[in-house]
Amino acid sequence: FMAALKAIEAGGQTALLAPTELLARQHAENAAKILEPLGLSVAFLTGNIKAAGRNALLKALEAGEIHLVIGTHALFSADVRYHKLSLVIIDEQHRFGVLQRSAIMAKGDNPDLLMMSATPIPRTLALTVFGDLDASVISDMPPGRKPVKTHLARQSNEKKVYDFVRKELESGHQAYFVYPLIEGDSDRPDQGNLKNAEAMAKRLSKEIFPAYKIALVHSRLDEDEKRRTMHAFRNGEVQILVATSVVEVGVDVPNATCMVVEHAERFGLSALHQLRGRVGRGTDQAYCFLVYTDTLTEEGKQRLRVMLEHSDGFRIAEEDLKLRGPGQIAGIEQSGYLSLGLADPVADASLLELARQDAFGILEQDPGLLAPEHIVIRQVLDRASPFAQVVV
Repeated sequence: FMAALKAIEAGGQTALLAPTELLARQHAENAAKILEPLGLSVAFLTGNIKAAGRNALLKALEAGEIHLVIGTHALFSADVRYHKLSLVIIDEQHRFGVLQRSAIMAKGDNPDLLMMSATPIPRTLALTVFGDLDASVISDMPPGRKPVKTHLARQSNEKKVYDFVRKELESGHQAYFVYPLIEGDSDRPDQGNLKNAEAMAKRLSKEIFPAYKIALVHSRLDEDEKRRTMHAFRNGEVQILVATSVVEVGVDVPNATCMVVEHAERFGLSALHQLRGRVGRGTDQAYCFLVYTDTLTEEGKQRLRVMLEHSDGFRIAEEDLKLRGPGQIAGIEQSGYLSLGLADPVADASLLELARQDAFGILEQDPGLLAPEHIVIRQVLDRASPFAQVVV
């Protein structure tokens, strides 16, 4: 919010984009506490706001009466116009596509961009390597917190996981159980044997943890119901929260000490790291159990091994970059391998840094690349993908 304040003091507006309404609302409430006492206007915009309120908000935004607007994808809807958008902040940037991030940037006249993520996607990490993004890394944990202990468990041994979670519940703590599906789909061969959140919420409640209050949250619930459920979990009225990856961001419950991810091999590294980050937010020791099936692919084994060995988000992102590739540096694909004959963006990072310095030197001397010795560079750029300017 300090960056937003600087942009506002300079006469501009700030837009903060979040992937879920839950997280956006949380940011809006915190921003209002900090900025409104200073006489600044903070607004909250999502697709669920009623027409009358939305129209009034959009008029105020276009007139410059709103200094900071926080919301979801609605921030870059066609009818949203800003008076002077000078700073865009994207939280959990890995949850947005290249064109979505480009759309919010197009709402202003070359606004500054601040992107935040606990686990950058391969493309974003590659952009920091190639020199198109400057990275600031916060590597220290908040005071009093302990690293989460991560364990791998075969699905056939899940009773041991349940027994461990039960002991944590008996100690007054809370737990998450996360599944890859909301409900089962027997018509899909690739999903026939997967556990789903709805069925497991019933089973956990009736058979495994009958003494504890269990609630279910997923993306198909309306926002009010999700908010009520999360409020009950945060207040300790619910001991076990069964969910899909909807709890990946924007959930802060310090009393929750257990995260159980079933079919962990079905989740990407970024999602697994984010889910693990939902616990260990207090001073008590927290645990993450990654439960996997015997039908584990080699790539799935590698992902789980990375989670077991590393807790640093940027290190996990580096491993993800090695596994999936950086995608298109001047395009919209966010993973996949570059068609480079010799260079490797990870192994040759020091060489890339030298190339970056040379590139900045060339542009400083010849911004239009008009000098004879730079004609070839200009020709290559002219032939580049139409998305070559989309680098966020």
